[in-house]
Amino acid sequence: MALSRASIRRLTSLRPSNLRACTSFLQPRLIRPSVVSWVPQRLTHSDITQQLREEWSSYNHFPQASSANQFVDGQTVTVHGFLSQRRIASKKLIFANIQVDNGPSIQIVSHSEPSDESNPPPGHEAHLALKALPLHSPVAVTGTVVSQKGDLDSSASSSKQVPGTFPKGVTHLEISLQNIQPLNAFPKDIIVSKGVQFPPSARHLQIRFDEALQARLRARPKIGYELRKSLTELNFTEVETPILFKSTPEGAREFLVPTRRAGLAYALPQSPQQYKQILMSSGIRGYYQFARCFRDEDLRADRQPEFTQLDLEMSFATGQDVMRTVESIMKDLMKSLNSQFELVQSNTNDRYPIPRRTPPSSDPKDKPWPVSDEPFPRITYEEAMSRFGVDKPDTRIPFEITPNVPLPSSFTSMISPLPSPTIDTFLFSPTNSPSIRDTTTFIHTFLSTLPPALFSSNPHGQPAALIVDTSKPLMGLSPLSHSGFETITSLYPSLTTGDVLFLQARPSSAPFTGGSTPLGQIRTLLYTSAITSGFLPPSSAFHFLWVQNFPMFTPTPTTKSNTADPGQGGQAGFSATHHPFTAPLTDTDVDLLVTDPLAARADHYDLVLNGVELGGGSRRIHTARMQEYVFREILKMTDKGVGQFAHLLEALRAGCPPHAGFALGFDRLCAVLTGTDSVRDVIAFPKSMKGEDLTVKSPGKITGEELGTYHLAFRPKEKKE
Repeated sequence: MALSRASIRRLTSLRPSNLRACTSFLQPRLIRPSVVSWVPQRLTHSDITQQLREEWSSYNHFPQASSANQFVDGQTVTVHGFLSQRRIASKKLIFANIQVDNGPSIQIVSHSEPSDESNPPPGHEAHLALKALPLHSPVAVTGTVVSQKGDLDSSASSSKQVPGTFPKGVTHLEISLQNIQPLNAFPKDIIVSKGVQFPPSARHLQIRFDEALQARLRARPKIGYELRKSLTELNFTEVETPILFKSTPEGAREFLVPTRRAGLAYALPQSPQQYKQILMSSGIRGYYQFARCFRDEDLRADRQPEFTQLDLEMSFATGQDVMRTVESIMKDLMKSLNSQFELVQSNTNDRYPIPRRTPPSSDPKDKPWPVSDEPFPRITYEEAMSRFGVDKPDTRIPFEITPNVPLPSSFTSMISPLPSPTIDTFLFSPTNSPSIRDTTTFIHTFLSTLPPALFSSNPHGQPAALIVDTSKPLMGLSPLSHSGFETITSLYPSLTTGDVLFLQARPSSAPFTGGSTPLGQIRTLLYTSAITSGFLPPSSAFHFLWVQNFPMFTPTPTTKSNTADPGQGGQAGFSATHHPFTAPLTDTDVDLLVTDPLAARADHYDLVLNGVELGGGSRRIHTARMQEYVFREILKMTDKGVGQFAHLLEALRAGCPPHAGFALGFDRLCAVLTGTDSVRDVIAFPKSMKGEDLTVKSPGKITGEELGTYHLAFRPKEKKE
C-alpha cells in the first residue's frame, strides 16, 4: 500500500515534531517515557473521528510478509520490522536498517532523482516517507532483493513458505526500496541511546533496545527445547500438574489463593514434589515438566517469588541413576549450544549468546560450553564445607581453604574470643604482581566493605589478613610467632611478596551446618572483588560439580523471624534439610534417625555450576510406614500436620516403587549459560527485590468488595502499650 502525498501531509500535520529527518546513525541516551506522546489541536468530535478512521485504516491494512522461498535476487519481497537506523547520504540517497526478530540484518537502499517535480518517478514518495518517518516505528517495507550474504542453504529455504520467514543461512539482506508503510509511529519523547537503561515500568522498551537482553530471551526457549528433546528421547513422559494446590508444611512459605467458599483457600505449589511422587505410584516410569513454582521467601539476584524449574522423577531408580540422567541431558545441551551459538562480548564486558554464522572450528576456544565424556566431579557436603566453606562451591576460584591449621594461642587469642578455636586459612595470590602498597590498599578496602556478619558482628572473631613481604622479618607474618610461621610455610612453601594469608576462627567441636562458613563467604567475595579490581583474570569456564550426602536435618534457628522458612512445623527442634520426603543415605543413617537424627545423612544431591546451585534432588522415602515414622517420630509433627499429607501416604501405601528425582532451576541455568549473574536478565517481566512487577504495578491493593467476596478481613492493629 503506497503512501500518497496526502497521507504524508496527514502524518506531518498530526505529528510534526516526530518527522524531522535523522542525518546520522542513532547514538542511543537515557529517557523518561510519558503516557501521552502527542496532543491534537482542538477539533470537533467528527473531525477527530475522521482522523482516527483514516489513521487506523493506514495502519491496519498492510501487505503480507514474504516467505523464505521468495528471497531471490531481483525478486520483489515484503518484510516487517522496526525502522532502527537511517543515514541520509544525500537528498537523493538514503540508507536505513530494518530490525526484525530472529532474522538477518536488513539494509534498505532508497535512491530517487526526480527530474520533474510534477511527475515524480515511481518510488519517490516512498523515498520521502522513509526520510520523514520517526525512527523505531513499525513498518512494512516492499522492495527488490539486491543481494544476500551468508551461507545460503537453498534446499532448506525453498521448502519454507511461511510468511515472515527468511532463507536459512542468510545473515544480511540488501533491498532496494519500492514502498514503505508505517504501521504506527514512535513518539518523540522517548529518547533512545546506546546502553540505555529504561525504568522497570518501561520493560517493553528495555527488551526492544537491549541487545543482550533480547539475545538471552531468544536463547532461553532454545535451551528449553534441547532439554525437552533429550528427555523425550529417554522415554520420559511430560505431565502437567495443577497450579492450584493446597497448603502443606513442605518447608517454604506459600502463597495462598482465597476462594469464594468461606474458610477455604488454595495454595500455589512450592514445587510439584507431591504430585510427581504420586505419579510414581501411578505407573509413570519417567516424568518431567517445566513447572511454575511459587515461594514467598526473601528475594535476591538469583531468586524470584515465581520461577520455572525443570522437574523430573524416575521410578525403580536410585539417586545415582538420576544423577547420570541429569549429566546426560546437560552434556547434550552443551553440545547443542556449541553448535547453535557463540558467546560475544559487548563494550561493557557483557557476554551473551548470538546465533552462529559459521560452524564451530576444532579450536576449544570456539566452543565456550565445555563437553566432556568424563562424569561430573562429586564431593560430599562435608568436603565442600571443609575445602571451600560453602555447599555450592565455585571451583574456578584458584585458592582453597586449609582447615584445622594448628597455630599458637598467642595468635588465636588475638583474632577470636573462643577458648580453643579451630583456625581455617587460605592463601590469595594476585596474578598481576601488584606492589605491596596496591595490595595493601585493595585488602583494606575489601575488608572495610564486608558485611558486619562477616566482620565486626561475627561472634567467633574477625578475619585476619596478613600480607607477605619477604623483605620483613618472618616475611611479614610475625604476628604468628616462629612456630606459627613454620606451620604456614610448611603449608604454603612458595610464599612470595604480595601474597595474602586469610585466617578465620570457628568453634572446634561444632559440625558444619547451613550453607556456608564466614571464611567461605569471604573467599567467594574476595574472588569477585579481585576480578573487578584486576588482581585476578576473569574466567569464562563452566565448572560442573555434584555435592552430595547432605545432613538429613538442619537445626531450627533459636531466634524466629518473619523471613525464616517455617519448616515442617514439628516440635523436634530441627527440620528437613531438603524436604521431609528425602530418604536416609544408608542403613546406618536409618539407625541414626533414632539415636542422633542431626548426624543422619540424606541421599540428597545438588548440581552446582560456577558457584550457582542449579538444582537439587534426592532419593525419596517410598514406603508409607517409613514416611509416617519420619513425620511423627522424628520431626514430631502433629496429627493435623501429618493429615495434610494423607494423599501422599495413601499413594505410597498402594505399592509405590522406589523412586528418585531432581529439580533443575531453569531460570538460573539460563542465566549462567548466557553470561549473567541475575535471573532477571533471562525473564521477560521479572519481579523486583520487593516481589513487585513494576511494569503492571502488581500486587494491587485489595478492595472492600473483594474482601467481602472472599470472606476476608484485615486484622485490627494492635494497640501499643
